[in-house]
Amino acid sequence: MSLKALIPADEALEIVLKDVDPIGSQMLPLKQAANKTLSHDLISLRTQPPFDASAMDGYAVLQSDVTSLPATLNVIGESKAGTPFNQTVNQGEAVRIFTGAVVPEGADTIIIQENTNAGDGTVEVLTGTPQGKFIRKAGLDFNIGETLLNAGDTLTPYRLALAASMNHAQVPIFKQAKVAMISTGDELVMPGEATQPGQIIASNTFGIAASIENCGAQVLDLGIAGDTRDALRAKIFEAITSDADIIVTTGGASVGDHDLVLPVAQEIGFEFEIAKIAMRPGKPFLFGRFKHKGRTVYLTGLAGNPVSSLVAFNVFVKPLIQKLSGQDAQALQRVPAILGCDLPENDERAEYMRATLRISKDGKRIATPFDKQDSSMLANLVRADCLVYRAVKAPAAKAGEACEVVLIS
Repeated sequence: MSLKALIPADEALEIVLKDVDPIGSQMLPLKQAANKTLSHDLISLRTQPPFDASAMDGYAVLQSDVTSLPATLNVIGESKAGTPFNQTVNQGEAVRIFTGAVVPEGADTIIIQENTNAGDGTVEVLTGTPQGKFIRKAGLDFNIGETLLNAGDTLTPYRLALAASMNHAQVPIFKQAKVAMISTGDELVMPGEATQPGQIIASNTFGIAASIENCGAQVLDLGIAGDTRDALRAKIFEAITSDADIIVTTGGASVGDHDLVLPVAQEIGFEFEIAKIAMRPGKPFLFGRFKHKGRTVYLTGLAGNPVSSLVAFNVFVKPLIQKLSGQDAQALQRVPAILGCDLPENDERAEYMRATLRISKDGKRIATPFDKQDSSMLANLVRADCLVYRAVKAPAAKAGEACEVVLIS
């Protein structure tokens, strides 16, 4: 495919994700595994509960002793959580028991303490309990050998607690992708630095870094490369030798005289499949692969305009990070809405328009795009509640007609 071709966004995403496999797995202590993704199924190493346990504070008795009430029984001991009563309960006897404690042999009923009067070495049972009620049978939750968590599961707090209950001190986790970030351009300076005429603040450095971290990946910020081949080549080599899985560049992704990412990366050996997307914002987008010591390094070149780079990141780079990290690659999800204003016919590029969102009295989403959609306007992106999606060559639309939106925070 020619790099001059304007590739539809859906087709481009398929190219990006083609033949991408997780980068490997590692064993991590459970305390370090929160929100990570399992690389293998987890089988329980124990039964839970491992014994018949009381669900309430009260007395462990024989059901035959409490069929006729009130009944007075001899209290022969107690069973606490972690300290079981190791004798058998016989006719006319009771054992004081606490929540989570082992139900002693012979007992088949728990009488809750509210239904008793305690005496000196005895207990008077006032109200009975059905046999087996308030007893958690061994294996009620799960049994040894059961597969309870699966490869691909994210270890949410609930799943993390379950893994601990299964007695796993360590768990197999997909390795996090390492993403090297390179900003390009002589015009860039960091926030807080003095700007000279023609210079701007490097906002992409922070927006893209945070986006990478939100994907659960490691960020390797290699700073700003000036507009020379040598400066950019040095940064790309640094990323490769630092074992980056993905290199994300911002700026220099178009075809101007100072857009050096494509030619410099090609000189190094990257093979590119995408150079521009039929999408607005985000038309300049580079995607290439490079084999280094038996592994694949991916390069994604984003536009310098901040809105273009952030939207393209979410459309293409985020799913790539997810797939490398063993997660399901998730394309941007579009949901139905109603237009709040008229829109003209769209051109040959699919468009994601920044828009406000309100809910009508009948519960419908009303999306109203901003008048100005320039890809340099970050404040509009922050004010936006959603992105109105318009397909290639979408016809003119009137307020009140159906549309699709991508919800954003």
